[in-house]
Amino acid sequence: MDPLTQAARKVHLISLGCARNRVDSEVMLGTMMGTGWVSTDEPTAADAIVINTCGFIAAAKEESIDTILKAAELKEQKPGLKVVVTGCLTQRYKTQLAKGLPEVDLFIGTDEFTKIGALLDDPAEQGSVHAKRTHYLYNEDMPRVNTLARHSAYVKVAEGCQHNCSFCIIPAIRGRLRSRPISSVVKEVEKLVSEGVIEVNLIAQDLAAFGRDRGTDELLPLLRALVAIPGLQWIRCLYVYPEYINDEFLDFFANEPKIVKYLDIPVQHASDNILKRMNRDVNKKQLVEILARVRERVPGVAIRTSVMVGFPGETDADFAELLEFVGEQRFRHLGCFSYSQEEGTVAGRMQDQVSDEVKDARLAEVMAVQSEVSRELLKSYAGQVLPVLVEGPSPEHELVWQGRLAVQAPEVDGVVYIGDGPVKAGHIQMVKITETHSYDLVGEVVGDIQ
Repeated sequence: MDPLTQAARKVHLISLGCARNRVDSEVMLGTMMGTGWVSTDEPTAADAIVINTCGFIAAAKEESIDTILKAAELKEQKPGLKVVVTGCLTQRYKTQLAKGLPEVDLFIGTDEFTKIGALLDDPAEQGSVHAKRTHYLYNEDMPRVNTLARHSAYVKVAEGCQHNCSFCIIPAIRGRLRSRPISSVVKEVEKLVSEGVIEVNLIAQDLAAFGRDRGTDELLPLLRALVAIPGLQWIRCLYVYPEYINDEFLDFFANEPKIVKYLDIPVQHASDNILKRMNRDVNKKQLVEILARVRERVPGVAIRTSVMVGFPGETDADFAELLEFVGEQRFRHLGCFSYSQEEGTVAGRMQDQVSDEVKDARLAEVMAVQSEVSRELLKSYAGQVLPVLVEGPSPEHELVWQGRLAVQAPEVDGVVYIGDGPVKAGHIQMVKITETHSYDLVGEVVGDIQ
Protein backbone atom coordinates (compact mmCIF):
# COMPACT_ATOMS: atom_id res chain seq x y z
CA MET A 1 0.00 0.00 0.00
CA ASP A 2 1.20 3.51 -0.76
CA PRO A 3 2.45 5.08 2.52
CA LEU A 4 0.23 8.11 1.90
CA THR A 5 -2.84 5.95 2.45
CA GLN A 6 -1.84 5.29 6.05
CA ALA A 7 -2.44 8.85 7.21
CA ALA A 8 -4.52 11.88 6.35
CA ARG A 9 -3.44 12.95 2.90
CA LYS A 10 -3.70 16.51 1.63
CA VAL A 11 -4.53 17.49 -1.95
CA HIS A 12 -4.17 20.92 -3.52
CA LEU A 13 -6.41 21.12 -6.58
CA ILE A 14 -5.95 23.84 -9.22
CA SER A 15 -8.83 24.26 -11.66
CA LEU A 16 -8.09 26.15 -14.88
CA GLY A 17 -10.40 27.21 -17.68
CA CYS A 18 -14.18 27.40 -17.75
CA ALA A 19 -16.97 26.74 -15.27
CA ARG A 20 -17.64 23.37 -16.95
CA ASN A 21 -14.08 22.36 -16.08
CA ARG A 22 -14.65 23.60 -12.55
CA VAL A 23 -17.51 21.12 -12.06
CA ASP A 24 -15.15 18.31 -13.12
CA SER A 25 -12.65 19.58 -10.55
CA GLU A 26 -15.32 19.52 -7.87
CA VAL A 27 -16.15 15.90 -8.74
CA MET A 28 -12.48 14.97 -8.53
CA LEU A 29 -12.20 16.64 -5.16
CA GLY A 30 -15.29 14.81 -3.91
CA THR A 31 -13.94 11.50 -5.23
CA MET A 32 -10.59 12.01 -3.50
CA MET A 33 -12.16 13.01 -0.21
CA GLY A 34 -14.14 9.78 -0.40
CA THR A 35 -10.86 7.84 -0.45
CA GLY A 36 -9.32 9.62 2.53
CA TRP A 37 -7.90 12.82 1.11
CA VAL A 38 -8.48 16.28 2.56
CA SER A 39 -8.27 19.56 0.67
CA THR A 40 -5.65 22.22 1.37
CA ASP A 41 -5.24 25.73 -0.04
CA GLU A 42 -1.47 25.54 0.51
CA PRO A 43 0.46 23.73 -2.23
CA THR A 44 3.51 23.40 0.03
CA ALA A 45 1.41 21.44 2.55
CA ALA A 46 0.02 19.04 -0.06
CA ASP A 47 0.85 15.37 -0.62
CA ALA A 48 -0.61 15.67 -4.12
CA ILE A 49 -1.19 18.58 -6.48
CA VAL A 50 -3.91 18.05 -9.09
CA ILE A 51 -3.99 20.45 -12.04
CA ASN A 52 -7.22 20.28 -14.05
CA THR A 53 -6.10 21.84 -17.30
CA CYS A 54 -7.68 23.76 -20.16
CA GLY A 55 -6.57 22.97 -23.71
CA PHE A 56 -8.94 25.19 -25.68
CA ILE A 57 -6.66 27.95 -27.01
CA ALA A 58 -2.96 28.83 -26.95
CA ALA A 59 -3.13 31.14 -23.92
CA ALA A 60 -4.97 28.48 -21.89
CA LYS A 61 -2.46 25.82 -22.90
CA GLU A 62 0.43 28.06 -21.88
CA GLU A 63 -1.18 28.73 -18.50
CA SER A 64 -1.67 24.98 -17.99
CA ILE A 65 1.95 24.14 -18.86
CA ASP A 66 3.29 26.93 -16.64
CA THR A 67 1.18 25.66 -13.73
CA ILE A 68 2.42 22.09 -14.25
CA LEU A 69 6.06 23.23 -14.29
CA LYS A 70 5.60 25.19 -11.06
CA ALA A 71 4.20 22.08 -9.40
CA ALA A 72 7.16 20.08 -10.73
CA GLU A 73 9.55 22.60 -9.15
CA LEU A 74 7.82 22.11 -5.82
CA LYS A 75 8.24 18.36 -6.24
CA GLU A 76 12.02 18.85 -6.37
CA GLN A 77 11.84 20.31 -2.87
CA LYS A 78 9.37 17.66 -1.68
CA PRO A 79 10.24 14.32 -3.36
CA GLY A 80 7.16 12.49 -2.03
CA LEU A 81 4.78 14.95 -3.67
CA LYS A 82 2.58 13.54 -6.41
CA VAL A 83 1.70 15.72 -9.41
CA VAL A 84 -1.44 14.80 -11.37
CA VAL A 85 -2.43 16.45 -14.65
CA THR A 86 -6.07 16.07 -15.68
CA GLY A 87 -8.61 17.58 -18.07
CA CYS A 88 -8.66 18.91 -21.59
CA LEU A 89 -4.90 19.28 -22.14
CA THR A 90 -4.35 15.63 -21.23
CA GLN A 91 -7.22 14.51 -23.44
CA ARG A 92 -5.90 16.50 -26.37
CA TYR A 93 -2.15 15.84 -26.01
CA LYS A 94 -1.94 12.64 -23.99
CA THR A 95 1.03 11.14 -25.85
CA GLN A 96 3.04 14.35 -26.06
CA LEU A 97 2.50 15.27 -22.40
CA ALA A 98 3.53 11.86 -21.08
CA LYS A 99 6.77 12.03 -23.09
CA GLY A 100 7.53 15.65 -22.33
CA LEU A 101 6.69 15.73 -18.62
CA PRO A 102 8.26 12.70 -16.91
CA GLU A 103 8.00 14.45 -13.54
CA VAL A 104 4.20 14.09 -13.63
CA ASP A 105 2.95 11.03 -11.73
CA LEU A 106 -0.41 10.57 -13.43
CA PHE A 107 -2.28 11.86 -16.48
CA ILE A 108 -6.10 11.63 -16.62
CA GLY A 109 -8.33 12.93 -19.42
CA THR A 110 -11.84 14.33 -19.49
CA ASP A 111 -13.68 11.00 -19.28
CA GLU A 112 -11.80 8.98 -16.66
CA PHE A 113 -11.12 11.48 -13.89
CA THR A 114 -13.62 9.86 -11.51
CA LYS A 115 -10.98 7.12 -11.05
CA ILE A 116 -8.49 9.56 -9.57
CA GLY A 117 -8.71 8.33 -5.98
CA ALA A 118 -8.09 4.68 -6.87
CA LEU A 119 -5.36 5.53 -9.39
CA LEU A 120 -3.42 7.60 -6.86
CA ASP A 121 -3.52 4.72 -4.40
CA ASP A 122 -1.99 2.27 -6.89
CA PRO A 123 1.84 2.45 -7.14
CA ALA A 124 1.66 0.53 -10.43
CA GLU A 125 -0.03 3.55 -12.02
CA GLN A 126 3.05 5.76 -11.65
CA GLY A 127 3.43 7.78 -14.87
CA SER A 128 0.37 6.19 -16.50
CA VAL A 129 -2.09 7.88 -18.87
CA HIS A 130 -5.86 7.42 -18.65
CA ALA A 131 -7.55 9.30 -21.49
CA LYS A 132 -9.86 6.87 -23.23
CA ARG A 133 -13.11 8.12 -24.77
CA THR A 134 -15.80 6.60 -22.54
CA HIS A 135 -18.66 9.04 -23.25
CA TYR A 136 -18.62 10.05 -19.59
CA LEU A 137 -21.74 11.81 -18.31
CA TYR A 138 -21.91 13.46 -14.91
CA ASN A 139 -24.81 12.50 -12.64
CA GLU A 140 -26.30 13.48 -9.29
CA ASP A 141 -24.82 10.49 -7.43
CA MET A 142 -21.21 11.46 -8.02
CA PRO A 143 -19.46 12.96 -4.98
CA ARG A 144 -18.79 16.65 -5.46
CA VAL A 145 -17.36 19.48 -3.37
CA ASN A 146 -18.84 22.88 -4.28
CA THR A 147 -15.96 25.37 -4.54
CA LEU A 148 -18.06 28.47 -5.18
CA ALA A 149 -19.44 30.38 -2.20
CA ARG A 150 -21.65 28.07 -0.12
CA HIS A 151 -24.89 29.61 -1.41
CA SER A 152 -24.11 29.40 -5.15
CA ALA A 153 -23.24 26.53 -7.50
CA TYR A 154 -22.74 25.61 -11.14
CA VAL A 155 -24.88 22.78 -12.47
CA LYS A 156 -23.63 21.12 -15.66
CA VAL A 157 -26.58 19.67 -17.54
CA ALA A 158 -24.74 18.14 -20.52
CA GLU A 159 -21.35 17.09 -21.83
CA GLY A 160 -19.90 17.63 -25.30
CA CYS A 161 -21.17 19.77 -28.17
CA GLN A 162 -23.22 19.21 -31.32
CA HIS A 163 -21.92 22.29 -33.16
CA ASN A 164 -19.08 22.30 -35.69
CA CYS A 165 -17.61 25.79 -35.35
CA SER A 166 -14.51 25.93 -37.52
CA PHE A 167 -12.34 27.48 -34.80
CA CYS A 168 -13.26 25.08 -31.98
CA ILE A 169 -11.55 21.90 -30.78
CA ILE A 170 -14.08 21.15 -28.01
CA PRO A 171 -16.05 18.41 -29.87
CA ALA A 172 -12.75 16.59 -30.50
CA ILE A 173 -11.83 16.84 -26.81
CA ARG A 174 -15.20 16.41 -25.13
CA GLY A 175 -17.16 14.47 -27.75
CA ARG A 176 -20.64 15.06 -29.12
CA LEU A 177 -23.57 16.35 -27.09
CA ARG A 178 -24.77 14.10 -24.25
CA SER A 179 -27.61 15.53 -22.15
CA ARG A 180 -28.36 14.40 -18.62
CA PRO A 181 -31.91 13.24 -17.79
CA ILE A 182 -34.06 16.05 -16.38
CA SER A 183 -34.65 13.95 -13.25
CA SER A 184 -30.89 13.75 -12.64
CA VAL A 185 -30.47 17.52 -12.80
CA VAL A 186 -33.47 18.11 -10.53
CA LYS A 187 -32.17 15.66 -7.92
CA GLU A 188 -28.77 17.37 -7.93
CA VAL A 189 -30.30 20.82 -7.49
CA GLU A 190 -32.54 19.57 -4.69
CA LYS A 191 -29.45 18.22 -2.92
CA LEU A 192 -27.57 21.50 -3.41
CA VAL A 193 -30.50 23.49 -2.02
CA SER A 194 -30.62 21.20 1.02
CA GLU A 195 -26.96 22.13 1.59
CA GLY A 196 -27.67 25.88 1.53
CA VAL A 197 -27.43 26.80 -2.15
CA ILE A 198 -29.94 29.46 -3.22
CA GLU A 199 -28.52 30.24 -6.70
CA VAL A 200 -27.79 27.73 -9.46
CA ASN A 201 -26.01 28.65 -12.67
CA LEU A 202 -26.93 26.21 -15.45
CA ILE A 203 -24.05 25.43 -17.81
CA ALA A 204 -23.26 23.30 -20.87
CA GLN A 205 -21.34 23.92 -24.08
CA ASP A 206 -24.72 25.08 -25.42
CA LEU A 207 -27.47 25.15 -22.80
CA ALA A 208 -30.14 25.72 -25.46
CA ALA A 209 -29.25 22.37 -27.05
CA PHE A 210 -30.15 20.46 -23.88
CA GLY A 211 -32.09 17.33 -24.89
CA ARG A 212 -31.52 17.71 -28.63
CA ASP A 213 -29.32 14.61 -28.69
CA ARG A 214 -32.52 12.80 -27.70
CA GLY A 215 -34.45 14.55 -30.47
CA THR A 216 -36.31 17.04 -28.29
CA ASP A 217 -35.86 20.56 -26.90
CA GLU A 218 -35.80 19.98 -23.15
CA LEU A 219 -34.50 23.26 -21.71
CA LEU A 220 -37.98 24.64 -21.01
CA PRO A 221 -39.20 21.42 -19.29
CA LEU A 222 -36.02 21.48 -17.20
CA LEU A 223 -36.62 25.06 -16.12
CA ARG A 224 -40.24 24.30 -15.25
CA ALA A 225 -39.07 21.48 -13.00
CA LEU A 226 -36.36 23.58 -11.33
CA VAL A 227 -38.55 26.56 -10.46
CA ALA A 228 -40.76 24.21 -8.43
CA ILE A 229 -37.92 23.42 -5.99
CA PRO A 230 -38.60 25.13 -2.63
CA GLY A 231 -35.74 27.27 -1.34
CA LEU A 232 -34.15 27.86 -4.73
CA GLN A 233 -34.24 31.61 -5.39
CA TRP A 234 -32.11 32.40 -8.46
CA ILE A 235 -31.68 30.32 -11.64
CA ARG A 236 -29.24 31.61 -14.25
CA CYS A 237 -28.91 30.43 -17.87
CA LEU A 238 -25.35 30.53 -19.25
CA TYR A 239 -24.13 29.73 -22.80
CA VAL A 240 -27.46 29.83 -24.68
CA TYR A 241 -26.78 29.75 -28.42
CA PRO A 242 -29.05 32.16 -30.33
CA GLU A 243 -30.50 29.84 -32.99
CA TYR A 244 -32.49 27.80 -30.46
CA ILE A 245 -34.13 30.71 -28.62
CA ASN A 246 -37.89 30.62 -29.24
CA ASP A 247 -40.88 32.66 -28.03
CA GLU A 248 -42.23 29.95 -25.71
CA PHE A 249 -38.91 29.89 -23.87
CA LEU A 250 -38.75 33.70 -23.71
CA ASP A 251 -42.30 34.05 -22.36
CA PHE A 252 -41.61 31.59 -19.55
CA PHE A 253 -38.22 33.21 -18.93
CA ALA A 254 -39.84 36.65 -18.66
CA ASN A 255 -42.63 35.66 -16.28
CA GLU A 256 -40.92 33.26 -13.88
CA PRO A 257 -39.50 35.23 -10.91
CA LYS A 258 -36.92 32.59 -9.97
CA ILE A 259 -35.20 32.87 -13.35
CA VAL A 260 -32.94 35.91 -13.23
CA LYS A 261 -33.37 38.26 -16.18
CA TYR A 262 -29.90 37.54 -17.49
CA LEU A 263 -29.15 35.65 -20.68
CA ASP A 264 -25.71 34.66 -21.96
CA ILE A 265 -25.92 34.52 -25.78
CA PRO A 266 -22.51 33.98 -27.45
CA VAL A 267 -22.56 35.58 -30.93
CA GLN A 268 -18.81 35.49 -31.84
CA HIS A 269 -19.06 38.04 -34.68
CA ALA A 270 -21.38 40.30 -36.67
CA SER A 271 -19.95 40.08 -40.20
CA ASP A 272 -21.71 37.57 -42.43
CA ASN A 273 -18.37 36.84 -44.09
CA ILE A 274 -16.78 35.83 -40.78
CA LEU A 275 -19.87 34.09 -39.37
CA LYS A 276 -19.95 31.90 -42.48
CA ARG A 277 -16.24 31.10 -42.21
CA MET A 278 -16.76 30.26 -38.53
CA ASN A 279 -19.52 27.83 -39.58
CA ARG A 280 -21.96 29.51 -37.23
CA ASP A 281 -25.64 28.72 -37.72
CA VAL A 282 -26.96 32.30 -37.89
CA ASN A 283 -26.14 35.39 -39.92
CA LYS A 284 -26.05 39.02 -38.80
CA LYS A 285 -29.66 39.78 -39.77
CA GLN A 286 -30.85 36.81 -37.75
CA LEU A 287 -28.70 37.80 -34.77
CA VAL A 288 -30.12 41.31 -34.75
CA GLU A 289 -33.67 39.93 -34.97
CA ILE A 290 -33.09 37.41 -32.18
CA LEU A 291 -31.57 40.00 -29.85
CA ALA A 292 -34.43 42.41 -30.55
CA ARG A 293 -36.98 39.68 -29.83
CA VAL A 294 -35.25 38.78 -26.56
CA ARG A 295 -35.38 42.41 -25.42
CA GLU A 296 -38.96 42.87 -26.53
CA ARG A 297 -40.30 39.79 -24.76
CA VAL A 298 -38.09 40.11 -21.65
CA PRO A 299 -38.10 43.83 -20.72
CA GLY A 300 -34.96 44.91 -18.88
CA VAL A 301 -33.07 41.70 -19.66
CA ALA A 302 -29.29 41.84 -19.22
CA ILE A 303 -27.60 40.15 -22.18
CA ARG A 304 -24.06 38.88 -21.95
CA THR A 305 -22.18 37.85 -25.07
CA SER A 306 -18.74 36.89 -26.33
CA VAL A 307 -17.07 37.99 -29.54
CA MET A 308 -13.86 37.04 -31.30
CA VAL A 309 -11.42 39.29 -33.16
CA GLY A 310 -8.72 38.31 -35.62
CA PHE A 311 -10.43 35.29 -37.16
CA PRO A 312 -8.70 34.24 -40.41
CA GLY A 313 -9.74 36.52 -43.24
CA GLU A 314 -11.17 39.22 -40.94
CA THR A 315 -10.75 42.42 -42.95
CA ASP A 316 -10.84 45.99 -41.68
CA ALA A 317 -14.42 46.16 -43.00
CA ASP A 318 -15.40 42.97 -41.15
CA PHE A 319 -13.95 44.32 -37.93
CA ALA A 320 -15.62 47.71 -38.40
CA GLU A 321 -18.94 45.88 -38.73
CA LEU A 322 -18.29 44.03 -35.47
CA LEU A 323 -17.27 47.22 -33.66
CA GLU A 324 -20.41 49.03 -34.85
CA PHE A 325 -22.53 46.04 -33.76
CA VAL A 326 -21.05 46.10 -30.24
CA GLY A 327 -21.74 49.81 -29.95
CA GLU A 328 -25.30 49.52 -31.24
CA GLN A 329 -26.36 46.45 -29.24
CA ARG A 330 -25.12 47.86 -25.91
CA PHE A 331 -24.64 44.50 -24.25
CA ARG A 332 -24.72 44.59 -20.46
CA HIS A 333 -21.68 42.30 -20.35
CA LEU A 334 -19.25 41.32 -23.10
CA GLY A 335 -16.15 39.15 -23.29
CA CYS A 336 -13.78 39.63 -26.21
CA PHE A 337 -11.20 37.06 -27.26
CA SER A 338 -8.44 36.98 -29.85
CA TYR A 339 -8.67 34.11 -32.31
CA SER A 340 -6.20 31.31 -31.55
CA GLN A 341 -4.93 29.17 -34.43
CA GLU A 342 -5.45 25.58 -33.27
CA GLU A 343 -4.24 22.44 -34.98
CA GLY A 344 -7.01 19.98 -35.73
CA THR A 345 -9.52 22.72 -36.60
CA VAL A 346 -10.77 23.87 -39.98
CA ALA A 347 -9.86 27.49 -39.21
CA GLY A 348 -6.37 26.45 -38.17
CA ARG A 349 -5.72 25.36 -41.75
CA MET A 350 -6.97 28.59 -43.31
CA GLN A 351 -4.28 30.56 -45.13
CA ASP A 352 -5.25 34.15 -44.35
CA GLN A 353 -4.29 34.26 -40.65
CA VAL A 354 -4.33 37.66 -38.93
CA SER A 355 -1.21 38.94 -37.16
CA ASP A 356 -1.01 39.09 -33.36
CA GLU A 357 -0.45 42.85 -33.50
CA VAL A 358 -3.71 43.38 -35.40
CA LYS A 359 -5.57 41.04 -33.04
CA ASP A 360 -4.31 42.91 -29.98
CA ALA A 361 -5.28 46.28 -31.43
CA ARG A 362 -8.75 45.10 -32.40
CA LEU A 363 -9.36 43.51 -28.99
CA ALA A 364 -8.40 46.78 -27.30
CA GLU A 365 -10.81 48.72 -29.54
CA VAL A 366 -13.73 46.41 -28.75
CA MET A 367 -13.11 46.57 -25.02
CA ALA A 368 -12.77 50.37 -25.11
CA VAL A 369 -16.23 50.60 -26.71
CA GLN A 370 -17.68 48.07 -24.27
CA SER A 371 -16.15 49.81 -21.24
CA GLU A 372 -17.97 53.02 -22.17
CA VAL A 373 -21.22 51.15 -22.83
CA SER A 374 -20.98 49.39 -19.47
CA ARG A 375 -20.16 52.62 -17.63
CA GLU A 376 -23.21 54.35 -19.14
CA LEU A 377 -25.54 51.41 -18.41
CA LEU A 378 -24.40 51.15 -14.79
CA LYS A 379 -25.05 54.86 -14.19
CA SER A 380 -28.77 54.07 -14.24
CA TYR A 381 -28.35 52.10 -11.01
CA ALA A 382 -27.20 55.12 -8.99
CA GLY A 383 -29.53 55.71 -6.05
CA GLN A 384 -31.57 52.55 -6.67
CA VAL A 385 -32.23 49.98 -3.96
CA LEU A 386 -31.69 46.51 -5.45
CA PRO A 387 -31.53 42.90 -4.26
CA VAL A 388 -27.93 41.71 -3.96
CA LEU A 389 -26.70 38.21 -3.20
CA VAL A 390 -24.04 38.87 -0.53
CA GLU A 391 -21.02 36.60 -1.06
CA GLY A 392 -18.67 37.60 1.76
CA PRO A 393 -15.61 39.77 2.44
CA SER A 394 -13.99 41.14 -0.71
CA PRO A 395 -10.70 39.43 -1.60
CA GLU A 396 -9.51 42.69 -3.22
CA HIS A 397 -10.40 45.29 -0.60
CA GLU A 398 -10.04 45.19 3.18
CA LEU A 399 -13.06 45.99 5.36
CA VAL A 400 -15.35 45.74 2.32
CA TRP A 401 -17.81 42.99 1.46
CA GLN A 402 -19.02 42.09 -1.99
CA GLY A 403 -22.05 40.60 -3.67
CA ARG A 404 -23.80 40.39 -7.01
CA LEU A 405 -26.97 41.67 -8.58
CA ALA A 406 -29.16 39.12 -10.32
CA VAL A 407 -27.71 40.47 -13.59
CA GLN A 408 -24.12 39.70 -12.54
CA ALA A 409 -22.93 36.11 -12.99
CA PRO A 410 -20.23 34.71 -10.70
CA GLU A 411 -16.60 35.09 -11.76
CA VAL A 412 -17.15 36.66 -15.20
CA ASP A 413 -19.10 39.87 -14.50
CA GLY A 414 -18.67 42.82 -12.17
CA VAL A 415 -19.61 42.87 -8.48
CA VAL A 416 -21.28 45.12 -5.93
CA TYR A 417 -18.88 46.28 -3.21
CA ILE A 418 -20.66 46.80 0.10
CA GLY A 419 -19.11 49.34 2.43
CA ASP A 420 -21.75 49.69 5.11
CA GLY A 421 -24.78 48.06 6.70
CA PRO A 422 -25.61 44.76 8.46
CA VAL A 423 -24.33 42.33 5.83
CA LYS A 424 -25.23 38.63 5.89
CA ALA A 425 -23.17 36.31 3.70
CA GLY A 426 -25.28 33.88 1.71
CA HIS A 427 -28.40 36.03 1.85
CA ILE A 428 -30.11 38.25 -0.69
CA GLN A 429 -30.26 41.71 0.85
CA MET A 430 -31.47 45.11 -0.31
CA VAL A 431 -28.57 47.39 -1.19
CA LYS A 432 -28.67 51.08 -2.08
CA ILE A 433 -26.24 51.84 -4.92
CA THR A 434 -24.08 54.83 -4.01
CA GLU A 435 -21.37 54.70 -6.72
CA THR A 436 -21.11 53.33 -10.26
CA HIS A 437 -17.95 52.50 -12.21
CA SER A 438 -17.12 50.84 -15.55
CA TYR A 439 -17.94 47.31 -14.42
CA ASP A 440 -18.55 47.40 -10.65
CA LEU A 441 -20.95 49.10 -8.26
CA VAL A 442 -20.67 50.31 -4.66
CA GLY A 443 -23.52 50.32 -2.16
CA GLU A 444 -24.74 49.90 1.40
CA VAL A 445 -27.13 47.37 2.90
CA VAL A 446 -30.43 48.98 3.86
CA GLY A 447 -32.43 45.86 4.76
CA ASP A 448 -33.36 42.29 4.03
CA ILE A 449 -35.62 40.81 1.39
CA GLN A 450 -39.12 40.65 2.87
